[in-house]
Amino acid sequence: MDRVVEISAFLRSRRGRLSPVDVGLPFDGRIRRVPGLRREEVARLAGMSVDYYMRIEQGRGGTVSAEIIEAIAGALRLDAVERDHLLNLTAAGATAPQGSVPPPQRVRAGLYDLLSVMDRAPAIVMGRRTDILASNQLARLLFVDFEELPAAHRNYARFVLLNPRARELFVDWELLAAQATAMLRLDAGRHPEDRQLSDFVAELMQDCPEFPKFWADQQVHQKDQGEIRLRHPVMGETTLQYQTLLVPGEDNQSVCAYYAAPGSPGERAIAGLAASAGEHCRKVPRG
Repeated sequence: MDRVVEISAFLRSRRGRLSPVDVGLPFDGRIRRVPGLRREEVARLAGMSVDYYMRIEQGRGGTVSAEIIEAIAGALRLDAVERDHLLNLTAAGATAPQGSVPPPQRVRAGLYDLLSVMDRAPAIVMGRRTDILASNQLARLLFVDFEELPAAHRNYARFVLLNPRARELFVDWELLAAQATAMLRLDAGRHPEDRQLSDFVAELMQDCPEFPKFWADQQVHQKDQGEIRLRHPVMGETTLQYQTLLVPGEDNQSVCAYYAAPGSPGERAIAGLAASAGEHCRKVPRG
């Protein structure tokens, strides 16, 4: 990932979604050739010179302090995830060399045990690049049997964006596909040296017709909580909630569990999914 290009594209995209009215600036009467705030308006809101802001947006700002990033984030109305992404981009020069190999992702034994006893909630362990590092039986029945896939294909974004089953399963496929893309972009800001991620993005550019537009939108997303609407062959049409919990002491690992309120149609749908697995569901494999 080209740090200079990414900083420029991200900041321009955030400027482009705001108008002077959005940030409390008076209309100056001039016709704008392109939508959004001008650089000088962002600089004024952030309390810095136009020249300095322009150098930052062009990737020529050198080391940018956290205070400056906070000022720009406030001016552009960035949320917490977007602010952290900008911090990652501007700090990228201090990361490992391009093409270096990140350490392998390992799942602690206790997490496998936790997944195996979650018999009422489909759950996955997700790592860098949205890799699926582990899943329980219900998650494999809900989405796809990740354990049956080649190791390189056990990936949430790959499932959503490239697996035809996902387009049939998710009622709001386009929204989830855009979010999966935004999760990859967030990870690219954290790990610009990750060659596997770069190769994966290149593959998606070629094989998913919608991906180039999603990627160009410069959105970043962290899977935390929400709901998904499903059209499942066993469960029928149902809505599930999900919560994502970070794994303490493990870099970029999280547990995402899908559930439904007690007594709800969703809970009954999950119970039916569990029943379809039979009485002898296989345990989550270790390794």
